[in-house]
Amino acid sequence: MQGLLVAGRYRLADSIGSGGMGRVWRAHDEVLHRSVAIKELTAALYVSESEQAILLARTRAEARAAARISHTAVVTVHDVLEHDGRPWIVMELVEGRSLADAVKEEGRVEPREAARIGLWVLRALRAAHTAGVLHRDVKPGNVLLGRDGRVLLTDFGIAQIEGDTTITRTGEVVGSVDYLAPERVRGHDPGPSSDLWALGATLYTAVEGRSPFRRTTPLTTMQAVVEEEAAEFRHAGPLAPVITALLRKDPATRPDASEAEQMLAEAAEGRRPSGAQAYVPTQYGGTRPYQEAHSGTGPAGTGSVGTGPAGTGPVGTPSASHTRTPLPPLARTPAIGTPASGTPAAGTPAAGTPTGRPTMLGRTATGPRQSGSGRRGRLRTLALVVALAAIIGGGTAVALQQWNDNRQTPGAASGSTTPKSTEVPGGSVPDGWTRRDDPAGFSLYLPKGWKRQLYGPQGELKQIDYTPDGGRHFVRIAVDTSPDFADPYAHQLDLEQQLQRLVDYKRLTLKRNVYRDRNGALWEYTWTAQAKDTKFPGPRRAIEETYVARDGTEYALYMSAPASDWATARKQFTSLLQGWQEKTSS
Repeated sequence: MQGLLVAGRYRLADSIGSGGMGRVWRAHDEVLHRSVAIKELTAALYVSESEQAILLARTRAEARAAARISHTAVVTVHDVLEHDGRPWIVMELVEGRSLADAVKEEGRVEPREAARIGLWVLRALRAAHTAGVLHRDVKPGNVLLGRDGRVLLTDFGIAQIEGDTTITRTGEVVGSVDYLAPERVRGHDPGPSSDLWALGATLYTAVEGRSPFRRTTPLTTMQAVVEEEAAEFRHAGPLAPVITALLRKDPATRPDASEAEQMLAEAAEGRRPSGAQAYVPTQYGGTRPYQEAHSGTGPAGTGSVGTGPAGTGPVGTPSASHTRTPLPPLARTPAIGTPASGTPAAGTPAAGTPTGRPTMLGRTATGPRQSGSGRRGRLRTLALVVALAAIIGGGTAVALQQWNDNRQTPGAASGSTTPKSTEVPGGSVPDGWTRRDDPAGFSLYLPKGWKRQLYGPQGELKQIDYTPDGGRHFVRIAVDTSPDFADPYAHQLDLEQQLQRLVDYKRLTLKRNVYRDRNGALWEYTWTAQAKDTKFPGPRRAIEETYVARDGTEYALYMSAPASDWATARKQFTSLLQGWQEKTSS
């Protein structure tokens, strides 16, 4: 089939992978003149007509699932088409190999590298779960390792989309048996924790070089998944307790995505995650939930691991899981040193997130939050918080109203040079600015005429933009009620790693500060936005103030504008900070 022209557009080159359901080809898009990957559903050649309809429905579901997820760690689906009566999927081409191939070729993966890989897969899963999509087939073969250091999750072919009727038949088990969570083997409906189980099994395979539950037959393998524990670790190092936590049989006792991300971030730095130890059975046979171990509120006499070495762990530090307060601070360096993969697609909302955010989403790739190390789970990872990635497209940063804000109004005395101002609790704002009480609960002052719009999915992480000109200038407010970092400075450092892919990225400022009597961090940088990513290409500049309020909510106030307008934009940002009021309890 090499050389075949599919759909009059895609010229097949060489086969780069195959599996039970199909074969993946490297191909050339002769319309857009770019390399792509095409998945050929070979299974359609061997099934009945009725089964072909189901296969086609699954293929379309895969495309829909992938299309709902905006994150740089998820392989982009470009098109779905039919050729020779079979469905084909056109995807982003990732030059590299799968994690399964890496394990096969090298025997196993070093623990810190496996933790880094796990972080990106977790970010992709958080983005998917936030979009209402369960992957249901996380395994080493579906984790791609790009030659440029990127890690991407692919093959949403059996994904389940929230609200859709399942296309699998009653009683049918889908997914690779080795990586099915116990609850799925028992026939229960899967949830986000089922994907996390599969991630744990995938990481076990990566560091130990073998599947944790594979036996001689599918039936005995499923029995092992339900009844047996994984064989003792020999090479997992600091990753061992994290994998143990993810592989707990009861989904209710597994860590959530936010906790898992925190643990993986520590393991990626070569540290043994203290929080993960709370999930590991002790000599007394008991365990204690991660959040209780860190808050000191767990029941007495549980026979569980304490709150840290010699009882000096982060006692009293709130957990990020269910209390909606920040996790204990991570190291003040990025959790991983690999830039986020991918770049924002054209037409992305107001900010061309590389997501997020790192647009990634936490702030996602370029946004102030990313689907980040601790936040990866909440989508900042979509986190995507302020979606710094958005900056690429110039989507949300503070837009500068009319560039006359500080000028006199018609008829004003020609000698007047000092603009009037309005006193507000945080200082003063230019006269003529109006207070906006946002539905998200906060309030701010802006020039008249700025329009509100939502950026990305709205869950625990909300991102709201205000712009006077469709995104050329904009302000983005990110509100994360369950942040992954307790330290705004560490969060921004982590996000910066994801922005290294921006053309001409240059840090101007990234420092700790105090804002509204709370520890904060101020970050300012420049880059060159590309025409393929935004309607407003050219040199841009952005600034962000991030802080964690007393109730544990993280706020990121972000502004972006063309570099040529920065003198005005910077003054407006100061006024924005002075007039800002966070949500108060009712």
